[in-house]
Amino acid sequence: MDSRVQGGKAYGVLKSHQEEKLNSVNEAFLSDPQYAEEEELASKLEMFKKKYMEFDLNDKGEIDIMGLKRMLEKLGLAKTHLELKKMMSEVIGGTLKDTICYNDFLNMMLGKRNAILKLILTFESMGKEQEQKDLGPPQRKTFSDLP
Repeated sequence: MDSRVQGGKAYGVLKSHQEEKLNSVNEAFLSDPQYAEEEELASKLEMFKKKYMEFDLNDKGEIDIMGLKRMLEKLGLAKTHLELKKMMSEVIGGTLKDTICYNDFLNMMLGKRNAILKLILTFESMGKEQEQKDLGPPQRKTFSDLP
């Protein structure tokens, strides 16, 4: 049997390998004196790692412009190609790269500059926190509740 048929297992191995690499980057940020004053740094890094892994669609440790496009579409914020390029250049600092690596992503999320992508992801996660408070079955309705 061809080993490529079992994509689920291979994907799981790939994701765990990716998570190990991102964990090592997180460790470097945890020991970086530049971020020593950051409140709840470990939990923020864990949250950023999960968000990054969710949108690293090519599983190469980078978010390309199509990954960024899909990320924003999933959040209900479709952008034009020009807007995506501008957001990408904000994150990577105007370098000639066309992907966002995890270091760039963390520098953006932990940095003082308010990049558009940082604002979008921050507000998106705040919205999810409010949604999660309403978990559970809805309250039982009675006839008196009907209009």
